[in-house]
Amino acid sequence: MLGRTANGLYWMFRYIERAENIARLVDAGLRVSLTRAGSSDEDWHGVLESAGVREAYAKVHPQLTAADAIDYLLRDTTNPSSVMSCIEWGRNNARMVRTALTRETWEATNEAWIDLKARLANRLKAADLPELIDVIKHRCGLIRGAFHGSMLRNDLYNFSRIGTFIERADNTSRILDVKYYVLLPSVSQVGSALDNMQWEQILRSVSAHRSYGWVYDGDLQSANIADFLILKIQMPRSLAYCYEKIVSNLDYLADTYGERLRAHETAAAIRSSLKRGSIAEIMDIGLHEFLEDFVTRNNQLSAEITTGYRFYE
Repeated sequence: MLGRTANGLYWMFRYIERAENIARLVDAGLRVSLTRAGSSDEDWHGVLESAGVREAYAKVHPQLTAADAIDYLLRDTTNPSSVMSCIEWGRNNARMVRTALTRETWEATNEAWIDLKARLANRLKAADLPELIDVIKHRCGLIRGAFHGSMLRNDLYNFSRIGTFIERADNTSRILDVKYYVLLPSVSQVGSALDNMQWEQILRSVSAHRSYGWVYDGDLQSANIADFLILKIQMPRSLAYCYEKIVSNLDYLADTYGERLRAHETAAAIRSSLKRGSIAEIMDIGLHEFLEDFVTRNNQLSAEITTGYRFYE
């Protein structure tokens, strides 16, 4: 396969996943801020930080307000990670590799772009945000569903899935980190009803509230929730699940091309650390520190895949 085709598929699905996950990050910020007594615009500092756009936002908006932060994350095309930018870039990559996609996948992608471009044409009212976030998740789910149900399981499929899960792992870690940037009023409230309520909203933002209840009988504890989203391999948005899929798709590529690259070793090492790790060890290190290190290693893997498979040749 040409490197630029692999690159187009990989980034198409990274952008589609990122669009959904930026919407989920906004949802997490909205849900957590609603649980705080005396919530203020400063709550959005943590959301922007977790999205990796805090400094870029400050160049455009000298003051931080909830309305401007939400607008910047959802529809500002000067932000390359906004939902609108991601949908635009996802569609551009899909158009570049149009002949490598099934008709169903292309149509779902193009329809998502048309619909969201219209919905994000104007600044949004707060009352419209929940519906918009649901539409973004729905549209991105339709693209993945069309792709999963119609594509041949070959290297085209593998590069697309690797892009999806690298992006999902990145964003699950960032959503978890929102809880640590959007701090409780005081350390003494850790483990309080407010703390538990905020953790519950984090679960809801990643569509994991009910499945968490099945595993832990609805007992909301921060360590269990972190364990569920980091180490529980049955949870499709957990870091452990993402790395199971990344490693398996990289292994398929190794079989197809007859060679193993540095990226295979890096992915296997990350998966192994997640399989061996315990939530007690992670909490001892510090959840925020663990997540920061994970994001760095995840980015390293992405760079190694780009270089190893010569995406720009």
